[in-house]
Amino acid sequence: MPLIPEEPQIPESAQGPRVTPAAGRTAPTPRPVPGPRSAATPRPGSPGRGPARPAPPAQRPHPAPPVPAVPAAPAPAAAGAPAARKLPEGSSAAQFQLIPAPAGGAVDAADEAVDLLLDSGRAPGDILVLTTGEQHPWAAHELSFGEAAYWAQHDAGDDVFFARTANAARCASRSVIVVAVNGDLDETSARALSDARQRAGVLLIVCGDPQKVNEALGAGV
Repeated sequence: MPLIPEEPQIPESAQGPRVTPAAGRTAPTPRPVPGPRSAATPRPGSPGRGPARPAPPAQRPHPAPPVPAVPAAPAPAAAGAPAARKLPEGSSAAQFQLIPAPAGGAVDAADEAVDLLLDSGRAPGDILVLTTGEQHPWAAHELSFGEAAYWAQHDAGDDVFFARTANAARCASRSVIVVAVNGDLDETSARALSDARQRAGVLLIVCGDPQKVNEALGAGV
């Protein structure tokens, strides 16, 4: 029986030097790579529009009839709502638009009309909003800081201004006047409403009961 030669044994010293890490030295740890900035994360130093004062309380939603969009140059209203039309002879050249709304929803309808005016490109300083009853929530909020600050905003003339018809005589004429009939049309309010049609430069929008509005403005409207 033939003998199988044994495999040669390699001495340990011939296997090469054994490498050991230096004492107290650790392998570097890879640094994490920052991912893309989330769209929801604001850029540091980006301008923010924080209100200088607490915002007025939100109004309770109230359904109101659809308000037709009013472009910078007045055009006929959309179908389903009274079309804008010229006021009677002897009044201003402004167009008149009546938006039927109950007293409880007149302010909401007026707010929607203002939003559409602004969306169509009308400058905020062109718009005056009057209420025949309680103050608009914005006016009530601003008046809490004092009458001087409130009327200073009116005099600046660079934003929509809200007032009661009882104070309409103190307000300067604007291109667009929006009246919310959110209360009874007493003698003072009826007179202010009639005066508003003379002072509106381009457009008068009245949100309220059509019968009461027509009685206040006259049968010719």
